[in-house]
Amino acid sequence: MQLFSAGSLTSIIELSISPVILISGVGALTITLTNRMARIVDRTRILAGETRSTTGEEREHARSQLEILWRRAGLVRLAVTFAGCSMLTSCVLILGLFIGALLELNPGLGIAAVFLLSILFLAAALVAFLRDIFASLHAVQLEVERTRQQ
Repeated sequence: MQLFSAGSLTSIIELSISPVILISGVGALTITLTNRMARIVDRTRILAGETRSTTGEEREHARSQLEILWRRAGLVRLAVTFAGCSMLTSCVLILGLFIGALLELNPGLGIAAVFLLSILFLAAALVAFLRDIFASLHAVQLEVERTRQQ
């Protein structure tokens, strides 16, 4: 077993660029998701307080908004989980590239499978993110309809 030559190390680093870029992009998505989660938590605390201090129609409205927020929190949690899994599998991919080169293996199919898994996790995170966006728009729609009725 020989250590990396300059040429082989350069090619491994070149192969590692795509997963590193993927990690950076998914990290940015994760920041967006955690910001959305913080807003959901803040809004939930406010509405929970309103639910305790109001009655009748106001209380029912706050409860319906809380249900939407609970659903959204679950969607954001799911999106963050999938995004984290995408980043972890990208890290495994980079490790696989270096270990394969160090041990002079040809892990081509395994590397492709791990990359595909990372992209699938990213796609699942994006689907959950989009579902959260639609749920938040549903909450806005309820607010608009309520305003029209008053």
